[in-house]
Amino acid sequence: MNRVLVTGGAGFLGSHLCEKLLEQGNEVICLDNFFTGHKSNIAHLLQNPYFELIRHDVTAPFFAEVDQIYNLACPASPIHYQYNPIKTIKTSVMGSINMLGLAKRVKATILQASTSEVYGDPIVHPQMEEYWGNVNPIGIRSCYDEGKRCAETLFFDYHRQNQVKIKVVRIFNTYGPRMDRNDGRVISNFIVQALQNQEITIFGTGEQTRSFCYVDDLIDGLIKMMNSPEELCGPINMGNPGEFTMNQLAHLIIKMTGSKSKIVYHPLPEDDPMRRQPDISKAKSYLNWEPTTPLKEGLSRTIEYFKTIL
Repeated sequence: MNRVLVTGGAGFLGSHLCEKLLEQGNEVICLDNFFTGHKSNIAHLLQNPYFELIRHDVTAPFFAEVDQIYNLACPASPIHYQYNPIKTIKTSVMGSINMLGLAKRVKATILQASTSEVYGDPIVHPQMEEYWGNVNPIGIRSCYDEGKRCAETLFFDYHRQNQVKIKVVRIFNTYGPRMDRNDGRVISNFIVQALQNQEITIFGTGEQTRSFCYVDDLIDGLIKMMNSPEELCGPINMGNPGEFTMNQLAHLIIKMTGSKSKIVYHPLPEDDPMRRQPDISKAKSYLNWEPTTPLKEGLSRTIEYFKTIL
């Protein structure tokens, strides 16, 4: 049994990770300040004697004896991370410093949930880990993009200077049950609008693309990365290489929900990337990992979840 700390553990990804780690026989400490996380996401775990929930903000130091740390704490949707951009970058940078300091003290392995946003609006397609990105350092998305880029720098400097055992994963768009209905992400937006027969809002022409990975597949990848050989530090891309336009996604969700919604178009937000698709060759080669859930199957489960909460 490992003692595992999950920061952001009451969030969308964090709650699924806590659940899976408990299933595998680990002891789990869930840390969350509930800015974007919800107690309802982990309420079903509270009776488990090996699960502990602590309200804590990672911008302040935290002390515990643990074997592994998954650092997921950070608002990840534009609506949430732009609400308080200074707090967002502090969460990425100071949160990483505090968690890396903890990992150094207790000799834990620490995994950073980085993001495809480190690639910015990419001029290389698909995106491979060697690509340094095309990021605006002073735009409205920079608090998240540059915060995550700085966090990666900190992870590798702690590794080189202090021999901290690190794992860095760059997560591409992930979806599934427990997404926040108001997080502004495209799949939750489209499903909520479709189920309520509201206008489906697409920004830009709808020809920009994203790649969507179902949450169960991603969680399996994170755990495989954490338990991989020590010399595999990353960064490793994790996502589904299937590429879809926003128009394709909207029409598919309308069809699957039987919605009467019409599609309306709005101007594209600043620095919104036009194409996003992961090259997952390294994940396949080093971890024997790739997503197995088809988009239609994952959407069906996600639609059923949103039906229960709307």
